[in-house]
Amino acid sequence: MASAELLAVELAWGHCCEALHVPLGTTVRGVIERARLAERWPDLDLSQHRVGIYARLVTPDTLVAEGDRVEIYRPLLADPKERRRQRSRGDAA
Repeated sequence: MASAELLAVELAWGHCCEALHVPLGTTVRGVIERARLAERWPDLDLSQHRVGIYARLVTPDTLVAEGDRVEIYRPLLADPKERRRQRSRGDAA
């Protein structure tokens, strides 16, 4: 494989998805940097936002492969189990 080979990947965050072509050997962090996501999403902090490939948690240093869908997960605002308990008790709408 030539070092100039490009991989087709997707980057998903929030309700957005973007197709990118990145060089072979690019990491999840590299995909995010190439998309210039920090310019559009100033609150992006990879120490606070988990990342994954097809819903499988990975580290930002994980290498991407052809066709991967890199996903950035926002922190939960509330614990889903606790919210269900509150709704069942009638504490919250």
